[in-house]
Amino acid sequence: MPLPTVEIVHRLEFSAAHQLKSPHLSDSENEATYGPCLRVHGHNYVLEATVRGPVDPKTGMVVNLNTLAQAMKEEVFDQVDHRFLNRDVPALAQLEIFTAETLVVAFWDLLAARESEWHPGSLSLLRLLESEDNWVVYRGPNG
Repeated sequence: MPLPTVEIVHRLEFSAAHQLKSPHLSDSENEATYGPCLRVHGHNYVLEATVRGPVDPKTGMVVNLNTLAQAMKEEVFDQVDHRFLNRDVPALAQLEIFTAETLVVAFWDLLAARESEWHPGSLSLLRLLESEDNWVVYRGPNG
């Protein structure tokens, strides 16, 4: 009989500032596109990582939540908390535009590098909340 597949979620909160500004747009286009978010501003973000996999019959777990929490702390929190994302985070230096959409993909890449620690579980979804009203969901490059 196959092992049941379960998703487990860990939540991480951090505060950071960013500026929405595209190098591909003129000043007036940036103003029209991003409005007040063109100014440097901050959010109390919430990042939720979902790991999906079979329940290990020896441990009863898909992944040890302490292992997942440690990876999220080291790969995301320690790098971005109370930072200006556009300038102060080397792990995000490849980004040109710092929207929730681009950030969640970058966070996926940071966490996916630790995925071997969760075997046989795998990262299946990241949800990044900028506020109670606005969030993005990313299911990975194949999702």
